[in-house]
Amino acid sequence: MQTPLQITFRHMGPSPALEERIRARVAELEQFFERIVSCHVTVECRHQRQHQGKLFDIGIALTLPGCELVVNRDTGLNHAHEDAYVAVRDAFDAVRRQLEDHARRGRGAEQIHGTP
Repeated sequence: MQTPLQITFRHMGPSPALEERIRARVAELEQFFERIVSCHVTVECRHQRQHQGKLFDIGIALTLPGCELVVNRDTGLNHAHEDAYVAVRDAFDAVRRQLEDHARRGRGAEQIHGTP
């Protein structure tokens, strides 16, 4: 990556363990697609005054040569995202799918469906 990874925590204190998990997931993306220019990950805790039931929103902006992939995992009421690690996993899975589609389009391997 040409630009260092940026991780922003909103409405919560920084978490070294969560930051390490994010760095590991970005490293996996870099192994899959080497030409990543920059990556900015935002971890936001909604309802910061609650002790239980806090939901985490994860935003990922991945810059590639010629385009930018953006994932904003607005969880709505998905209670699985009360766990920040699950929210990070889901967001990185979504950006990985977008990255795979981008790589496939770059190779010209787009599927062509015939008319029924």
